[in-house]
Amino acid sequence: MAAHRKPRQRSLGGNTARTAATLALAGAATATAFEGTGQAEPQLTPAQVKAKVDQLYQEAETATQKYDGAKDKADAAQRRLKSLQDEAARKQEKLNSARDALGATAAAQYRDGGIDPAWQLALSSDPDRYLDDAAFAERVGDRQAGAVMRVRGQLREIERLRGAAHVELASLRSRQAELNRQKNTINGKLGEARRLLDRLSPQQQAAVTADAVSSRASRSGSDGRDILGPGSVAAPDSRAAAAVSYAYSKLGSPYIWGATGPNAFDCSGLAQAAYRSAGVSIPRTTYAQINAGRRVSRSELQPGDLVFFYSGISHVGIYIGNGQMIHAPNPSAPVRIAPIDEMPFAGATRVV
Repeated sequence: MAAHRKPRQRSLGGNTARTAATLALAGAATATAFEGTGQAEPQLTPAQVKAKVDQLYQEAETATQKYDGAKDKADAAQRRLKSLQDEAARKQEKLNSARDALGATAAAQYRDGGIDPAWQLALSSDPDRYLDDAAFAERVGDRQAGAVMRVRGQLREIERLRGAAHVELASLRSRQAELNRQKNTINGKLGEARRLLDRLSPQQQAAVTADAVSSRASRSGSDGRDILGPGSVAAPDSRAAAAVSYAYSKLGSPYIWGATGPNAFDCSGLAQAAYRSAGVSIPRTTYAQINAGRRVSRSELQPGDLVFFYSGISHVGIYIGNGQMIHAPNPSAPVRIAPIDEMPFAGATRVV
């Protein structure tokens, strides 16, 4: 009988060993890759978060100014479209009345026009009166011809108005699409800033968003005075003074992009509302506001002047004297007083 033997255990060698090693390395690489995926996003320090959030707020404000400009143009297009539609409706009513009158005259002529004029003269019991009536009818015909011409003119005018309204509607839709694009940009920037801040602890968030204006402002004046109060520096013009007074009254109001008051503002919305309260109309956006008056240098600044910041003219404040302004900073801070050296100075305008 053949001896019963245990089957021999094969050692891991040759191709089998190489395959096992490859699988082990692949597993280790995969594990490393998954660990790397979990740590792909670097942990930012509070100072880095603040710098990034400030940048995002500035980019959002640039988009806000574009949004404000597009909204201004969309509102104007909406008003023009409504005016064209109203005018077309009024002319359509006149046209309908003129058509009704022509229709009545045409029906009367049809009823009376079946007998040749020569026979009507021959059969008339009063030929002299008939001739008078015929002359009158000819004059009426001339007037009806004029009425027809007027109706044709009204038709052409209505078609022109409808064409203009069509162009205006296309413009409005284009402006509305631009509004949506800028709105999405703004919301994206603000959302990213919020996500960055949410990574921090409540204490770190408070440190990043804390208002450091008071300490800087107290150092900004040459005589060491604190932030100025209303009336501390007189504005050169009563309307400028009224604008500054309005700005003071809105301290603490929230920043909301696209807002022009009375309870919330963006930066250019605050400037526009302040001068509107003084009876002065200025444009809606920072890009247009800087050209709304006479340019003045930084050394010439007086209370009521509008001060602008960044190379793209994307931010504005209302100068109040002593190197200070009132402005609506960004969603992290309400309307407040700040030194004008807080941001890169780009220019200034004296509105009145």
